[in-house]
Amino acid sequence: MQQDWDIPPPPDQRVASPAAFNGIVVEGVTRSFGPKKVLDNCDLLIHKGETIVIIGRSGEGKSVLLKHIVRLLEPDAGRIWVEGSEVGTLELDPLMAMRRKFGFLFQGAALFDSMTIAKNIGLALEEHTDWTAAKIRARASECLAQVGLVGAEDKLPSELSGGMKKRAGLARAIVMEPQYILYDEPTTGLDPITSDAINDLIIQLQKDLGVTSIVVTHDMPSAFKIGDRMAMLSRGRIVFTGTVDEVRTTSHPMVRQFIEGRSQGPLGAF
Repeated sequence: MQQDWDIPPPPDQRVASPAAFNGIVVEGVTRSFGPKKVLDNCDLLIHKGETIVIIGRSGEGKSVLLKHIVRLLEPDAGRIWVEGSEVGTLELDPLMAMRRKFGFLFQGAALFDSMTIAKNIGLALEEHTDWTAAKIRARASECLAQVGLVGAEDKLPSELSGGMKKRAGLARAIVMEPQYILYDEPTTGLDPITSDAINDLIIQLQKDLGVTSIVVTHDMPSAFKIGDRMAMLSRGRIVFTGTVDEVRTTSHPMVRQFIEGRSQGPLGAF
């Protein structure tokens, strides 16, 4: 039977001047799909250079939040700033320039089946630079080496395992030398050993490239390993933020239920 819980209020995740904040500000973002409100006055601060992990149950809007940050989706209400620029007000050219600061690792890698791995990785360079085909291929090879896929340039996605596809997707995410990388469930569908290898890769890229990493996951071993800070999304809002150590020791009932994997608690079982 569902109990009544004294749920602490969401933390204050707003700043007085979002336009002066060096990072990402999500302020009051609301988004519905039909009658279902997925994000509900959601606030979140993402600091430059950190790895923040957004946790929460499936269907809570974690991936939807990522897509709002790069304006693949528009909010019904609320605003988002990236390094002082309000994303929703940008015209096409500055919007595209802002998006080039981001790499995106999609949940299923989202590789084009008919293209070789080198072509998949180099596609953004073909679209946004005047580089020669040889230079694009060399950059693709460099990115593949960074993710441990040396020699995979001429393979098709169908020739790769699930973990290799994730690595190829990550190579594509870093090809434009982004300042931010968005990871949507980077370890979903992978065995524990491959998952841990992906976690190590996320950590290494953050160190090597100095990127800000925003990771959506419900894989808690992964979250604890890679995160500097965690934010929990529930019922459309961020209900908790804290360091990894604060998450481990918090008494917040929603967080405790989630990280312990219990069916009983304020999150419910279904």
